[in-house]
Amino acid sequence: MNSFSLSNQVRSSENIQELHCDVLVVGGGINGVGIARDLAGRGLKVVLCEKDDLAAHTSSSSTKLIHGGLRYLEYYEFSLVRKSLIEREVLLKSAPHIMWPLRFVMPHDPSMRPLWFLRLGLFFYDHLAKRNILPASEKLALRHHPAGQPLKAAFTQGLLYSDGWVDDARLVVLNAMAARELGTTVLTRTLCSKAERSESGWKAHLHSSEGISYQVQARALVNATGPWVEQFLHEQVSEPNAQTKSLRLVKGSHIVVPKMFEHSMAYIFQNPDKRIIFVVPYEEKFTLIGTTDVEYQGEIEKVHISEDEVHYLCEQASRYFVKPVSKADVVWSYSGVRPLLDDASDNPAAVTRDYLLELDTQAAPLLSVWGGKITTFRKLAEQAADLLSKPLNSPASAWTAGKTLPGGDLSIYTPATERPDLDFSRFEAVLAENFQWLPASLRHRLARCYGSLVLQILSGASCLNDLGERIAPDLYEAELHYLCKQEWATCAEDVLWRRTKLGLHLNVHDRAAVAAWFDRQKSPKNAQQMPSLTV
Repeated sequence: MNSFSLSNQVRSSENIQELHCDVLVVGGGINGVGIARDLAGRGLKVVLCEKDDLAAHTSSSSTKLIHGGLRYLEYYEFSLVRKSLIEREVLLKSAPHIMWPLRFVMPHDPSMRPLWFLRLGLFFYDHLAKRNILPASEKLALRHHPAGQPLKAAFTQGLLYSDGWVDDARLVVLNAMAARELGTTVLTRTLCSKAERSESGWKAHLHSSEGISYQVQARALVNATGPWVEQFLHEQVSEPNAQTKSLRLVKGSHIVVPKMFEHSMAYIFQNPDKRIIFVVPYEEKFTLIGTTDVEYQGEIEKVHISEDEVHYLCEQASRYFVKPVSKADVVWSYSGVRPLLDDASDNPAAVTRDYLLELDTQAAPLLSVWGGKITTFRKLAEQAADLLSKPLNSPASAWTAGKTLPGGDLSIYTPATERPDLDFSRFEAVLAENFQWLPASLRHRLARCYGSLVLQILSGASCLNDLGERIAPDLYEAELHYLCKQEWATCAEDVLWRRTKLGLHLNVHDRAAVAAWFDRQKSPKNAQQMPSLTV
């Protein structure tokens, strides 16, 4: 649903479209889309703009975990850990196709933290918040457990605990879709170049990559630009007095290597520098290793992994595995800049991952989002909407807890239980029964990506030919058309590295074929048939 109907909400004049809304949200990362969804669900008219693709930066560069942050206990961040632990299970129930429980193995290194200390930490981790889905921690004899097989013989004891996995980029897209269903106008690849404030509201100037300009009249403005939050206040808003906090930009990098072990558990390794790295099963055939914590001063758009970071991740992983990890094993890497709330800590790894919401109501409301982490995005969005409710005279209350994201309601296939991971398994079984002609690998990937929305791709199809031209292995035109129409995909990179991770599985020729398909859609003949990719 789009509440900005052309008849009464949008006027076009000399290529400038005018939009009127209650709230303009700037930033299409996880916090921006979460806030837009929550506000729209409370009956407010929302416009969201993002200068690039959804989740193009920090929100697609995480370690892909829904976790309480075990190591934050060591920095006495009990409030943040508790908040994150509560959110784990809320999120796992909301989208079981892109989030699921994951067990973590922590081998004990006697030269590091003592075993009693680790067990005490996990006791708190188990009991700081109620658990209905995730099992408790336990001690492991690694020499007699599958998780011990890839590890060096020196590691004989370990601990096992629970957290969750998330497809971070898809989580962003699903929140944007949910916001759109509730009336939000989502404008991707649309820059907010200027926002002017008065007592009665905001006037913002937006410019899309397609050459469309927008003038937005909004009652309130949300600055959810992540690493750019300070820059946005100074350059686009020109409200220097609105800033009372500062960010600390920390680069986190990851490497991906061929699959290193057969079981489905992840590892958390302690390093001599007191940091930790995760080693996680990734995309069936790969293993994800990360992350680093490096102070960052460069251009955010040009962030990339350094040679030192590659060496660090390989070296630390090789301390534990029988088979060492080398630079030559790395098939892909990615980096992101985390916008952390500056707390004057000397150690980048110790900088708080908590967030702060700063509401300025000296004139029209301005809400700036400082810091945050992917696990707590829903709570952040809820609190942001609560803060804006009073100045916007909105009586509606919090509503997102217990609600599913698009594709996450599997109840039409299988009765919902307290185990969303098992619900998803039963959903896959029903899908296999009804679409026996789909290859198992393709069926599994589509189920994981789209959940119950997969029927929008498969509807009316009774064989592979009905899905249109095969553009690359396991990728057909029906899916590409869906991604363009429903998920704001405009180029091959959007599909290969954010909406899916097919880029990891395809060779150079196949990736080029996907890019060529998009080029063909932009031809004058096909452009008339393509759906709008912005509003």
